[in-house]
Amino acid sequence: MTRLATKFLLLGGIACLGVAGVAAASPANSEAPALVVRYNAELLDTDSGARALYHKIARAAEQVCPDTSYSLFVNRAIVECRRQAIAGAVEKIHNQRLAAVYAAATSKSG
Repeated sequence: MTRLATKFLLLGGIACLGVAGVAAASPANSEAPALVVRYNAELLDTDSGARALYHKIARAAEQVCPDTSYSLFVNRAIVECRRQAIAGAVEKIHNQRLAAVYAAATSKSG
């Protein structure tokens, strides 16, 4: 099981679909963007491993919900899309260490 990677999907919200310019009503694009993040379950046996996985999830959320506006201002739709993607991934993994890292990160960001 050490070498077997577990995977889950990061799902962006409908807001992300609008930001990415994908037509939400189109039948071909009816699913939210998704990205598979692979990790070894033993990674979650340590706090440092949980932090590393959280950062991997956050980077994946940036890919699922890209900022294509090239603006200096924060786009709330993108921030919310990333927040939902990260929260959904943390919830699917259902690990106390990862949840603690997520709680600490979200309390710092407001």
